[in-house]
Formats: sequence, structure tokens, C-alpha cells
Amino acid sequence: MLILSAPSGAGKTSLARELVARRPDAALAVSHTTRAQRAGETDGIDYHFVDCAKFDEMAAAGCFIEHANVFGNQYGTSLEAVEALFARGKHAILEIDWQGARAVRRRFPHAQSVFVMPPSLETLEQRLKSRRQDADEVIAGRMRAARDEIRHNNEYDHIIVNDCFESALCRLESVLPPPPK
Repeated sequence: MLILSAPSGAGKTSLARELVARRPDAALAVSHTTRAQRAGETDGIDYHFVDCAKFDEMAAAGCFIEHANVFGNQYGTSLEAVEALFARGKHAILEIDWQGARAVRRRFPHAQSVFVMPPSLETLEQRLKSRRQDADEVIAGRMRAARDEIRHNNEYDHIIVNDCFESALCRLESVLPPPPK
């Protein structure tokens, strides 16, 4: 299991997707979320989009190995999703925040964890603005959250600065054991 965390805009999702494209022995554990589906996202591929009642029901039933409220929306990784990947012989990659990472490490102490850092806070802010997904006040909130999230990077096994995508990807790939021959 590979835990991958980063502040919003640091490149975590892009790195995870490219890692999966390069490594047939790895796959993303698709999380559940209560946030609205964005244009271009597919239910069951990007996230399992559920309403608050369904999410709460799943959390109460113990379906999640981790779940957290992030920017006013619930996110959670189901044990079923992770076990399905393991059953297929895959490394399970979890894109989760630091709170979720703590919970997963308690339950799976052998999981590897990687925190992806932006080259600077200025670069992070520019990346968030260039996505043109969020209003200025949302970006300001994400920047405040980023400062808090970065304070938790010392809890991870590896820290990768995403200053050059290809270099960051190579460093991330080196964390996984080599694919079977």
C-alpha cells in the first residue's frame, strides 16, 4: 500500500495517475466523496460520488479504513476497494490527506507513505489559480490549509518535492517495489 498526500495543487493526482499508467502492478483505490462531481469526472473512476446520508451510513458501518472532512466535503477510502486491489495482485495507491494517512498507518503499519511538496507556496498558489476551478476566496482557503498540511510532512516515510514532474515521478516510482518479472 502506498499512501500519497499533498496540499491541493501540489501534483498528487497527476503523479498518481502517471504512476499507475507506468506500473501495471499498481492501481488507485477509488475514494468515496460527498462533493459534487466536476465536469470530466466519472463516477467509479475518479471517485464514488455519494450523498451525505450514504456516506454517514458507510462510516457508521465501518466500511472506511479512513475518512475525513476536507474543505467541507467528506472523503473516505473503503476497505473493500483496497482488498479488491490486493486480490488482483496490485499495489493499492491511496490519495488521501494527512488525517487519513494517520488512520491508515495505524491500521496498516507497513504501508509506505509519501508527502508531495510544491517547490514553494508561491508556485502552489499559481498552480491553483491556473486550474481556474476555484474562486479567489476558495484558493485563499486552500493556501491556509496547505500551510497546515505541510507541517505534517515529517510524519511520512518519504518527501518528494514536485519541482520537475518527471523527476518527482521517478522518485515516487522508486518507493514501490519493482514490478514482478
